[in-house]
Amino acid sequence: MAAFTIERVAQEAAVSKTTIYKWWPSRGTLALDGYFHGVESTLAFPDTGDIAADLTAQVRAFVRLLSETEAGRVIAELVGQAQTDPDLSAALLERYSGPRRDLAVDAMRRAQTRGQLRAGVDPQVLVDQLWGACYHRLLLPNLPLTEEFAAQLVDNLLHGVAAGAPGAAG
Repeated sequence: MAAFTIERVAQEAAVSKTTIYKWWPSRGTLALDGYFHGVESTLAFPDTGDIAADLTAQVRAFVRLLSETEAGRVIAELVGQAQTDPDLSAALLERYSGPRRDLAVDAMRRAQTRGQLRAGVDPQVLVDQLWGACYHRLLLPNLPLTEEFAAQLVDNLLHGVAAGAPGAAG
């Protein structure tokens, strides 16, 4: 983000800074739109009718994006900048994390309807458990963010972690 400036974007696009600011109130909001445009197809949420397969595919794709491409560094910087840029914070919620969250919640509600997830479970909390853990490892990188981690998250979520739970050792 330090090297990303409205002046440089205006120069590269051969437009005035006023034109840029007409569409994006801050450099963070402009960077967010560029980021999302670049990752949107990678983060498409599958709907095969099998919530375990769909969640595993989506969380793995998200982890690959964060750990194997520049997108991970970009979104980490955008999340950091959003802490002091109210326009970016609002845009992040409205144009990126909110719609992405809605896709996941909708998929989980469909899975509840199919009997693949317990009826009383809150899909919002499940989203936090899965993607929140990924963001945690991205932003506090003391542990690796891997596809194996993604698969373990989904497995723990769907099969439980209590002793005696299906799939539990012991």
